[in-house]
Amino acid sequence: MNGAITRLFALVLVLFGLLVLATSWNSVFGAQDLQDNPKNQREVLAEQRIRRGTIRAADGTVLARSIKRADGTYTRRYPQGGLFAHAVGYNYVRFGRAGLEKEYNRPLVGQKGEFGSLLDEVLNNEPVGDALRANLDPSAQRASLAGLGGRKGAVVALDPRTGAIKVMASTPGYDPNTLPDGNLFGRLNRDPDAPLFNRVTQSGYAPGSTFKVVTAIAAIDSGRYTPNSLVNGRNGKIISGVPLNNFGGENYGAIPLTFALTNSVNTVWAEVGVKLGPRVMRRYMQRLGFDDQVEADLPSDERAPSGEFVDGEFVPATNPAVDVGRMAIGQDKLRVTPLQMAMVAAAVANDGVLMKPRLGDRLLDSDGRVVRGLDGRRMTRVMSSASARKVNLMMQQVVREGTGTAAALSGIDVAGKTGTAEKNVAAHLNQPWFIGFAPADDPKVAVAVTVESSIGGTGGEVAAPIAKSVMEEVLR
Repeated sequence: MNGAITRLFALVLVLFGLLVLATSWNSVFGAQDLQDNPKNQREVLAEQRIRRGTIRAADGTVLARSIKRADGTYTRRYPQGGLFAHAVGYNYVRFGRAGLEKEYNRPLVGQKGEFGSLLDEVLNNEPVGDALRANLDPSAQRASLAGLGGRKGAVVALDPRTGAIKVMASTPGYDPNTLPDGNLFGRLNRDPDAPLFNRVTQSGYAPGSTFKVVTAIAAIDSGRYTPNSLVNGRNGKIISGVPLNNFGGENYGAIPLTFALTNSVNTVWAEVGVKLGPRVMRRYMQRLGFDDQVEADLPSDERAPSGEFVDGEFVPATNPAVDVGRMAIGQDKLRVTPLQMAMVAAAVANDGVLMKPRLGDRLLDSDGRVVRGLDGRRMTRVMSSASARKVNLMMQQVVREGTGTAAALSGIDVAGKTGTAEKNVAAHLNQPWFIGFAPADDPKVAVAVTVESSIGGTGGEVAAPIAKSVMEEVLR
């Protein structure tokens, strides 16, 4: 009899333990998923009664604040309109959240756990969220949008030493204040120009010759080449069984790699890519953040990966379908985000160390005290300091006397690389690019600029001047 009771007691204990585990899993481990679920109206309605934390730019400019309505609930207002629409995002009951509003939702609504919420109720405290101070620079953002001039495209600028994102501009854009008005949100979602889409982190573009910086990093840091290594740059060189031409049909003999980067000689860098091989190229691409979602403190569904894609599916550089020679010059099946290419420039600028890009700087309570600093985090060492300095000097030549002279700053050395990806040869449509950083000897800003479907324009003509204006504003 005692044995049966003991077994029954053990069974009850096991069942009780399973019950505790199941409820703990849902309430603790699954809490974030439940709270973020747009169908969880209980959570959404409760948050309307919380004075959501303010979001400010680096200079204190208010980017998002809460307004109390007559019924005691709060709604969101964006005083700068569409200036930082894609970075800050929006927070509305009907449409959910995006951008920083979604990524930092928990601290912005002051979620303290069950005990903290109960304590607020007992003390009759009005629930208040923490404020978010971002790294964003309003004047540099305005310079970016002015440079784009309404053309589809993207600009991103960051501090290579810390990863702090200063500029995140995507056009066309939208004004988040107008989203609750009628059916506008639905129309924006259906708009073929995709104004709700953050082109900085979600759009995959052919990088053109800006990718030659990745190949230069792999070539120099692997020890296989030096900036003075001679490679033949003849036009029409056979790469993967198919002739490859230089821009404008230019024909060269044996030239140093620095000259080949300065003048963006396709056949040199394609040969370098082939000789390095797909494994070496993939190794350095992965160190730079390729093959995975681009890093940033934004929601996962707003960050696209960069790399080679076949029929819409990612494939590694070692896949047989990849033409490594053409990939090495930014062609083949490469699709990259502008933020990823800014990270390439930033890694060179920061002596070979890549920092995680971040929009947020710190969280503060209602009294202005720092709750949590969102300090920069090192992602990886991409290359040695010596290799980074060599690639840096090569990129300086591009701006000093090569294809990137339009990005030159008065009295400040700039390092950079242009790119002109052909989108439609018959229609003369190009995708102009520029990536770079300044000052070259003590970098404080790294930038990537691209413009969609420019008629006949090159990276040096279209993207480099925009990069110049942005770097000037950040360094002001």
